[in-house]
Amino acid sequence: MLKDDIQKLCEEGKSVDEIIDFALQNYKSIITSEDIASIIELGKEFDEDVDESTNKVLVFDIETAPIISYTWGVWEQNIVGIVRDWYILCFAYKWLGEKKIHVLSLPDYETYKKDRHDDKDLVNDLWSLFNDADALIAHNGDNFDIKKANARFAFHKLSPPSPYKQIDTLKIAKKHFKFDSNSLDKLGRYLGIGRKTKHEGFGLWEGCMDGDKNAWKRMVKYNRQDVNLLEEVYLELRPWASTQYNFGMLSKSLACSHCGSNNLQSRGTARNKTTVYRRIHCTDCGGWSRTANNTRDDKPLVSL
Repeated sequence: MLKDDIQKLCEEGKSVDEIIDFALQNYKSIITSEDIASIIELGKEFDEDVDESTNKVLVFDIETAPIISYTWGVWEQNIVGIVRDWYILCFAYKWLGEKKIHVLSLPDYETYKKDRHDDKDLVNDLWSLFNDADALIAHNGDNFDIKKANARFAFHKLSPPSPYKQIDTLKIAKKHFKFDSNSLDKLGRYLGIGRKTKHEGFGLWEGCMDGDKNAWKRMVKYNRQDVNLLEEVYLELRPWASTQYNFGMLSKSLACSHCGSNNLQSRGTARNKTTVYRRIHCTDCGGWSRTANNTRDDKPLVSL
């Protein structure tokens, strides 16, 4: 059990100090000095396997078609039959920090000529992006975009993509602030960043489902701006957020956990019941973090 837990923590990118601290708290009665030495060696092995190039963080937004159904009325009715289930119309994405925003939509694929509602190839490309990502950023992504994507992965018999961290700007806004509205459009307005692209409403979705080329152009424009605004909102909120993904973990030197910058200042200490850490302030994004190591070198963290 100890070995399995250590292996899992290494795969999650935890530091050697964090893993030792975990082992001592949970396996205090059985852990030995040999175990500590093994943890240190295992940590070194995982450090050697890390791709030191960059963090691959995907900023994305999906647009879906509605369910087409039969009802007996027009107000708060139960569905009595489904004509066509929902599917993905398009998605926009960019890798955090890159300039270009990409949009893939159903008309981009050959299958669209035969079936305007077949999203298999589109979903395969979305799966590949998820599979390549270290983390995903979306607004309400935990409850909508990611779960909707997973549903289509399962529908098309795809296996789960490789594990990734989830960063939801809606959750960050709700947890740390009291904005009048947490919608992406209202956050962009309040923060002075920008707005979502205006559209005619449901008619836009209806036009795309009917194969209207002009509607598709407007949908692509709308989807692209969502991702542009999403990234800007995320960058504004990032230093306030609890670190859902450690951007500094690939750096060979001490780096900000919020943005990965090495422009840091030591600002006092942070404490818990047993340990004192150096408190670190990032001069680029403004975020706060702490070192993983105990600063009280004169008093060992544990005694074996």
